[in-house]
Amino acid sequence: MSAGERPGGGRLAGKVALITGAARGQGACHARRFVAEGARVMLTDVLENELRAVAADLGEAARSLRHDVASEGDWAAATAATLKGFGRLDVLVNNAAIHRAVPIEQESRLEFERILAVNLTGTFLGIRSAIAAMREGGGGSIVNISSLAGMQGFYGHAAYGAAKWGVRGLTKTAAVELGPLGIRVNSIHPGPIDTDMLPRGSGNDPDRFSDMPLGRIGRPEEVSELVLFLACDESSYLTGAEITVDGGMDAGRVPPGR
Repeated sequence: MSAGERPGGGRLAGKVALITGAARGQGACHARRFVAEGARVMLTDVLENELRAVAADLGEAARSLRHDVASEGDWAAATAATLKGFGRLDVLVNNAAIHRAVPIEQESRLEFERILAVNLTGTFLGIRSAIAAMREGGGGSIVNISSLAGMQGFYGHAAYGAAKWGVRGLTKTAAVELGPLGIRVNSIHPGPIDTDMLPRGSGNDPDRFSDMPLGRIGRPEEVSELVLFLACDESSYLTGAEITVDGGMDAGRVPPGR
């Protein structure tokens, strides 16, 4: 039995998922959770060595493919490989992203457009690529990983924020267009999560988040539980939703001493 797998199926038994950005961090965590719940998964990323290691750890339920989400050709190949390997596509998790924090005055057009290409255009291409397979299979679930930076403004996040706000709007439109096909589309907006994407340094120690209602950064597993819920049939009447998983950060800050 592969790592994380449990006997007797699970909440995703019989389903096939494609998860982007699955070589590490939240994406790898989502993959492990999906396999544990009975799914077969196609894992994609540009970090090939790390990606293969995750897939190998998950055993026969997982396969891996190098995939640049900003490339139309790579999306066609990823969708085709999923259908060839597993016969269907039920769930797409648009998780791949890159992060850069630079004030607008110092940002270059090239870097701004690079962030948009991966974080927003990549999500658009993923949605578009999944439609035919999901339509043929009678429906499906698309989970777009946005960010709390897609709900409010953060200093230095012009490109990243613009992309993540775009994912939020794209999700709404896709939910309207694809609902009649039985395809649900929702967005998740994580706050600070303990992965390599979270900036490190003296200004980013745990005390930085002590004024959040829950007083700490989140764990990848806490995001994966929400991704799992949106992927499985338990959320069958939920589409076009935007859900924060942020320790209450979007709600407000706790006064000092409380």
